[in-house]
Amino acid sequence: MKPKRLLLACAATLSLAGCASIPPDRHPLAMRETPAELPASIHLAREGWPEAQWWTVYGDHQLNELIGQALARAPSLDLAAAQIAAARAAVNRAGAEQGLETELTASAGRQRYSANGLLPPPIGGSWVGEQTVNLEARYHFDWWGRNKAAVEAAIGEVQARRAAYAAAEQDLSAAIAQHYFALQMLWARGANVAQMAEKQEAAIADRRQRMNHGLASADDLRTAEAGLLMLKKTGEQLDTEASLEREALRALLGAGSKALDSLKPLPLQQAPHRLPAQLGFELLARRPDLQAARWRVQASMSRSEAAKAAFYPDLNLGAAIGLDSISVSKLLRSGSATAFFGPAISLPIFDSRRLSAQLEGARGERDVLIAEYNLAVADAVHDVARQGAALQGIERQLAQQAAVNATAAAVARSTERKLQQGLADRNTLLNAELALLQLQDLSLQLQQRQLLAEVALTHSLGGGYRATSSLTFR
Repeated sequence: MKPKRLLLACAATLSLAGCASIPPDRHPLAMRETPAELPASIHLAREGWPEAQWWTVYGDHQLNELIGQALARAPSLDLAAAQIAAARAAVNRAGAEQGLETELTASAGRQRYSANGLLPPPIGGSWVGEQTVNLEARYHFDWWGRNKAAVEAAIGEVQARRAAYAAAEQDLSAAIAQHYFALQMLWARGANVAQMAEKQEAAIADRRQRMNHGLASADDLRTAEAGLLMLKKTGEQLDTEASLEREALRALLGAGSKALDSLKPLPLQQAPHRLPAQLGFELLARRPDLQAARWRVQASMSRSEAAKAAFYPDLNLGAAIGLDSISVSKLLRSGSATAFFGPAISLPIFDSRRLSAQLEGARGERDVLIAEYNLAVADAVHDVARQGAALQGIERQLAQQAAVNATAAAVARSTERKLQQGLADRNTLLNAELALLQLQDLSLQLQQRQLLAEVALTHSLGGGYRATSSLTFR
């Protein structure tokens, strides 16, 4: 019989005689393959998914530069990159367990043998030197796919870390956009409050003149002055919040204290936001966090297979050739040659408790990851629905607010014409202009909510990410 067939026959025999009993896999969890769809009541004017580098649609060069800098040097991405490198090292370690393994060793030493021991004189009672050179080779046969499963698990972890890196990029870009938009809107609101303060100061001056003519009371003046103090307080609060947003941006960039000194207020442009009519499998491919969770499940399944394969016998081959001599001068002679060849057999029949615990732990980890993945899928759909509903509601509020603002602007224009015709006084016009500025502040707050909701929706849809590799190991 040929050696290869002999080995196969031995392996088959050992698989029957030396295999430990494998516990059954009771009630394994199933992965959620199809996400739920959005309710029919949630829809936006445009349909579709966000594009890669979605932030560029706002046409803001400051925002583009901030996100570009963050993606190039942010500390959070350094951590994700280090985790990928660690996962790749694990793949190399798992791959090193397969196939042929060689080792070259050499040693030299002296030993004194007992005069009353097993060896008689002249060896007994004297010091003897020994020199060895040995080349060993071991070949690991992966009969049951244990090593292959371990390699696949390690590759799955690498893929999970890559998807997690993409998720970290999406988290970072969304956070920067939200803080940047909040900063710009705080600056815009601050400028609007400053205009309100100017109008209020004009109203105070007008009331002083009216008091001089007996047309206003001191209480009217004090009320106007209290309104000015409240506006100044609001302005200080907006400045403080703007400083906090700048600090948040600086922390995300990992930059120095003066890195954002060049930022300045810019008018924000409205970008076309979209919501897909259907989610389905597309959501799984476009969410990097779901891809990472899915790869972790695949890796845990491979670890379970590796733990299951450990219940079968293991048969490997070992060989060694070398030189061994008690005299250095004779070490290289043919008579000093040594050789060894033989199989190494491992039977797990007496280790079933440890193997069962190991398999139970691997299966438990798999079920936990599957449950986490299923929950993440459900949460992703809920997140999209929540952000879509919020943005839809803000759009309706903005339309109503625009109508209110238009009415207030018409009142202010009409009052100004009446003032020119002598049919209204200065105080009435200032009150109309202040009312219009207050409505504009409400519009700015709604616009800020809209921008933040747009970014949140884009992030919940994956931020333009698209999985490039399938869920099969290569």
